[in-house]
Amino acid sequence: MSLRPSTPEAVVREALDVADWRRRVAATYAQVRTIAREDPEGAHAVWVQQRDELFAEHPASPLDAAARSSFAGLDVARYDPAFRFEVEVEPASLQRLDVTTGTDGVVPYERVGTVTLDGLGTVAVWALRSYGGGLFLPLRDALAGQPGGTYGGGRYVLDTIKGADLGVERGRLVVDLNFAYNPTCAYDPAWACPLPTRANTLATPVPVGELAWPEPAPEPGNESESESEPGRD
Repeated sequence: MSLRPSTPEAVVREALDVADWRRRVAATYAQVRTIAREDPEGAHAVWVQQRDELFAEHPASPLDAAARSSFAGLDVARYDPAFRFEVEVEPASLQRLDVTTGTDGVVPYERVGTVTLDGLGTVAVWALRSYGGGLFLPLRDALAGQPGGTYGGGRYVLDTIKGADLGVERGRLVVDLNFAYNPTCAYDPAWACPLPTRANTLATPVPVGELAWPEPAPEPGNESESESEPGRD
């Protein structure tokens, strides 16, 4: 859980900063969806550039002042079209995941289906069953926690309540793993985030998307007891 602002003025400032962060993330993904229809690799380049700008300059950046002073960009792998999928969401038996948080109480998710990623495996698609709703697709792969690999706690591919939405094409959900990104807790140990469970863990490597942040991060705990950050991811 994050330390809360200490004064009323700071509370207002943080709320406005986080709102602007989410507004800008949503605008980035709107551009990504438009560009990706013709040029997924170009859309990815826009995503990388705009995320770097947010992390470097925005007051709601999860990087502290020391990290920002030496920030030269997030470590994102080169775009690989083999990891872009347009997939049917297949119905699945109901499964509920209640994530206990330090800021929002219990955040309920329900599995609404699964998607099969050719050559990689099958993962769950979750719906947030609280105010705002939205789809959530976290992912942990075989490179998680490995040197030069991906964040040990896993990454997010879709989190539509926070703007991370790659859209639907020809009636199929776009799951482009090149856009997998680290949750805020990968950068700031004051936060803890909902992390992938076994239903969203692949035994295969996914070497694309945002790679592990080089700064030390705490080991992830029990996923079902993770704390979630209501603002930035």
